Amino acid sequence: MIETTFSIRVPNSLLQYGYTQEKVQRRVLEWMILSLYQEERISSGKAAHLLGINRLEFIQLLQDKGFAYIDYSEAELAQEFAAAEMLAASKKV
Repeated sequence: MIETTFSIRVPNSLLQYGYTQEKVQRRVLEWMILSLYQEERISSGKAAHLLGINRLEFIQLLQDKGFAYIDYSEAELAQEFAAAEMLAASKKV
């Protein structure tokens, strides 16, 4: 993968929390990829690939960071429930 290098400035006080250059780099990468995923600009599979992890590990990362993997609106959720109820009713016939 071709890479580009950026320089960022962080306060020295972050070092007291155990931040190293590598940790900062990883956090920035995670933040960028999680942002792209939340904006629906990349899929979970692409996000996992960019982070060098598998899709299940990415889903676990979402959970660890408090992000929803499935994020339905109220209307979408109502449609899903209605479809499930119709399917269940059709199987009873």
